[in-house]
Amino acid sequence: MMQVPHGAWMTGETPDTVRSKVEQAVAGAAARKQVAVLVAYAIPGRDCSGYSSGGSQDSLQYQAWIDGFAQGIGSGNAIVILEPDSLGLLPSNCGTSSRDAERYTELNDAVDRLSRQPNARVYLDGTHSHWLSVEDATRRLEAAGVRRARGFFLNVSNYQTTSELIAYGRSISERLGGAHFVIDTSRNGRGPWYPTHAYPDAQDWCNPPGRGLGIRPTANTGVERLDAYLWVKVPGESDGSCNRGIAGSSVDPEWAAITGDVNFVDPPAGQWFPQQARQLAELADPPL
Repeated sequence: MMQVPHGAWMTGETPDTVRSKVEQAVAGAAARKQVAVLVAYAIPGRDCSGYSSGGSQDSLQYQAWIDGFAQGIGSGNAIVILEPDSLGLLPSNCGTSSRDAERYTELNDAVDRLSRQPNARVYLDGTHSHWLSVEDATRRLEAAGVRRARGFFLNVSNYQTTSELIAYGRSISERLGGAHFVIDTSRNGRGPWYPTHAYPDAQDWCNPPGRGLGIRPTANTGVERLDAYLWVKVPGESDGSCNRGIAGSSVDPEWAAITGDVNFVDPPAGQWFPQQARQLAELADPPL
């Protein structure tokens, strides 16, 4: 599983550090005759202060960070997944509607700066087929500058089926005059999770059990305007310490039942989750 190429996440380093890390990722991919998939994940207000909170402190800091990111790409080949969740979780979705205009400005500026790199293909957050409506996703992408980018990405760190995502992506693309898109298939081989227990908040996006790896990364999709299937999320890395909405608890009851440990707590977001990694590999569709 870990030998399959996946995204390199850049999550809030200093401009100099992110430049160095991006340079290394681009050079390493080129040495293997591959194209680097780089995830820019440092926008202010990231993840509504949720499990993956963090990022730049303000727009000026973010602008400097994106400049360092772009310098690291240089003239190299790179696919840039620009800020997962940034359009699905606008500041207004987090209770700070006054910052929506800033979010759009930050993304537009990032698109323009990254697009100055001659071989960088930039994709914006199109969320997924069970998040925003086609009309809402299109409107947000337009406001973020998608017409000056390569296009948009779908399903990053999520589990929706490829067939649904293709239909969703095509509908958005048509409304954007033929914008291209990519799909994260790292963990959608078994589709989304439908819990069998009634939880206060099932958190079906957060370490759902019984999922499997999906289609391997390829640019040969056979679908018009679908540029690639990618493994953007690193399979086996946790989505966060889910508790299924149970107040006062840090235990994940789903994984507690699977592991037999009544006190089981999922690893923090981005950390290795060995039990989930094994399931993803064992339940891969197509098989490993």
